[in-house]
Amino acid sequence: MKYLIQFFLIVLPFTINAQEYSISNIPDSLKVNADVIKRFEEIRVTIKSNSKAVVKRKYIITVLNQNGDDWATYYNGYTNLISLSDISGKLYDAKGAIIKNVKKKEIADMSAGDDVSILSDARYKSFSFYHKTYPYTVEFEDEQVYNGLFFLPKWIPFSDEKMAIQESRFIVEFPIDYQLRYKQFNYFDVPKISNDKVHSYLWEIKNQKPIIYEVLSPSWRNVTPAVYIAASNFEFGEYKGSMSTWKSLGLFIKEINNGKDELPEDVKNKVRELTAKYTSIKDKTEALYSFLQKNTRYISIQLGIGSWQPFDAKYVASNKYGDCKALSNYMISLLKAAGIKANYVLIDAGENARELVDDFPSPMFNHAITCVPNGKDTIWLECTNQTVASGYMGTFTGNRKALLIDDDGGHVVQTPYYTPYDNQQIRKVKAVINNEGDLFVNVNTKFTGEQQELQHNLIHESTPEERIKYLNKVISLPTYKVTKSTYTEKMNFIPEVIENLEIEASGFAPASGKRLFIVPNLFNKSSSRLPEVSYRKYPLVFTSNFLDVDTVNIAFPSEYSIESMPKSSSLKSEFGEYSISFTLIGNEIEMVRKYLRNKFQLSPEKYADAQKFLDGVRKSDNSRFVLIKK
Repeated sequence: MKYLIQFFLIVLPFTINAQEYSISNIPDSLKVNADVIKRFEEIRVTIKSNSKAVVKRKYIITVLNQNGDDWATYYNGYTNLISLSDISGKLYDAKGAIIKNVKKKEIADMSAGDDVSILSDARYKSFSFYHKTYPYTVEFEDEQVYNGLFFLPKWIPFSDEKMAIQESRFIVEFPIDYQLRYKQFNYFDVPKISNDKVHSYLWEIKNQKPIIYEVLSPSWRNVTPAVYIAASNFEFGEYKGSMSTWKSLGLFIKEINNGKDELPEDVKNKVRELTAKYTSIKDKTEALYSFLQKNTRYISIQLGIGSWQPFDAKYVASNKYGDCKALSNYMISLLKAAGIKANYVLIDAGENARELVDDFPSPMFNHAITCVPNGKDTIWLECTNQTVASGYMGTFTGNRKALLIDDDGGHVVQTPYYTPYDNQQIRKVKAVINNEGDLFVNVNTKFTGEQQELQHNLIHESTPEERIKYLNKVISLPTYKVTKSTYTEKMNFIPEVIENLEIEASGFAPASGKRLFIVPNLFNKSSSRLPEVSYRKYPLVFTSNFLDVDTVNIAFPSEYSIESMPKSSSLKSEFGEYSISFTLIGNEIEMVRKYLRNKFQLSPEKYADAQKFLDGVRKSDNSRFVLIKK
């Protein structure tokens, strides 16, 4: 009992002092570079059993200016498995006087579904005071009950940059015989612990200045304090499981997927028909993947445990649609019918995906894909996309860790990594300038890997009219018109798109007296630059890589000759390699530019070197010829 009393003596004082909402109670040092001040936050998680947890949340935010208004809006979600209640809120002026209380009828209750979800039990409640007299303070409280411990809350006190924190704490209470796991990020103290009939952990921070964003910074989780918690044994719906290891979490996923791979007889016959003429796993897989793409479409279905459990293969076969889980399961079922083993894979997809933590098994996934083991030529399949090439993961799911589900449980695996030589843009330009300085151009560009994704979307998701409209906005010429565009596509593991454009640009090389000025790098000038800074705190991170090769030939009027031409140059560093050369052949300028950019994470001390490299690229890209009339 002594430890429990000590613990509550730690926790209690600010609960009393938090009633003083005046702006004068905020230290001046916290206001510098801040749009909002998190005056107080407490997230209290009470784990009752393997199947129930109560989460009480209270926070007080002072908004200093209009840039912080979003943080004064209350927002929280609920589902059939997570309830939400006891919502209260108050608004205070700069002196701490109460202006308004939230009324229950004023709280919006809306569906959290999206345009592709036809079934979802996800909803949210929200409220805003719409107050515009600064500074002001809001206070909100609520309570959630988790029916099942598959998910548990996490603590990320810095919600965004330009937010200072006066005090934030995270309290987790659980039975003395319960095994709670946690993972700390950028939090270097051990949690305060009390022991009695229940265990209690306390994490807290006080008087923290805002985190200031730096260009090319690491992900938010890598720069801000955070604590994730996860169950060991848990219940979820009518199922029981363990996530103490990746293997055991995989066994749980395998269990909830069991029995969902049975296909209708007519589909089995179709599988045999489609694969009869092929002998290799690759060819059979591509035939069945094409069948999947042509005969199904993606629609999200998120209901209770169904947000993690796929609809069975018969449902997809009958209805011709499914979400990522259902379509991946259906693809695995098709392959099984052809005698090919395939695996269900959980992954966090998207540009800002959460990084799987090897030593902290937890359900940090938002997507499912399919993996077909094939020796050194493993085939990865994105089953929600009707146009993507078989085997291609790209920026959506490539180059990250995932959880592959096998008969013996879960295994952490790596999805395909795409090198700069996979992500190419090879461009050949033939151009003519007439006596009036107008430019007429033929552009042939081969895009591969990650660099073809935009062009792939232009082919499959745009009408010809929309494509021309887009092209007439994005090319870096002052005045131009795309008169023709054609595309061809090769659906390889590293897909390829060939784009051919015809462009007219009036007044491209305006005459100044007897001179014409020509910048031969017509389409690929780098605009990347790093701002001047006196201090760099975080490492530099560049998350994509590529190889660009541009060959540009520009014929100019014969009555002109070269007065001056730029020098060739080359740069090489940890960030990449760059070279550009200029030659003159009769009345034709030729420019050859090569730029290889690496993925990197480098120490802050390398900032000046990166700045110098990027400045050199930008300067060379804007090199120009001066022509004079003979």
